[in-house]
Amino acid sequence: MYDQPRANPPRTAMTFEQMLERVRYEGAYPTRERAAESVRNVLAALGRQITGDERVDLARCLPFEAALTLTAQIPDTEQLTGWGFVKDLATRTGTTAATARWDTGAVLTVVSHLAGPDLLARILKQLPGGYALLFGQAELQQPQHAA
Repeated sequence: MYDQPRANPPRTAMTFEQMLERVRYEGAYPTRERAAESVRNVLAALGRQITGDERVDLARCLPFEAALTLTAQIPDTEQLTGWGFVKDLATRTGTTAATARWDTGAVLTVVSHLAGPDLLARILKQLPGGYALLFGQAELQQPQHAA
C-alpha cells in the first residue's frame, strides 16, 4: 500500500566504487585505499555536524557504504565552524591541518555533486560559517549595515 515503506531504497547517482574513483581524482590520491580513508574520515566528521532532515536527505543521496559512515556518527552538541571542522579532523586523524583541508575538499566536492544545489543550500544554511568553501562553493556574506 501507499503508507508502507518502499522495499527498494532510492538509487544514488553513483556507486561507492565510482565515488571512491571520483574522490581519488579530485584529491589526486595515489591509491583507491587512500581515497577510501579520506571518505570515511570526512563523512564521519560531517556526520557529527549535520542533523535533522538534511542528514537523512544527504544519506539518501550517498552510496550505501558512504551513508552508513555518515549516519553511524552521533551529532555533536556544539557545531564547529568550517575551520574548526578541519582542525578537529586533523586532530582525530593525526594529520596536519593542510592535509585535513585537502581531504575535506576532495570528499565534499563529490558530496556536493551528489547532494545537488537545493540540498546543499539547506545543509549550508544549517551549518555555521566556513563550510561553503569546504564544499567547493562561494561563501557569500550579508552586507554589514552601519549603525
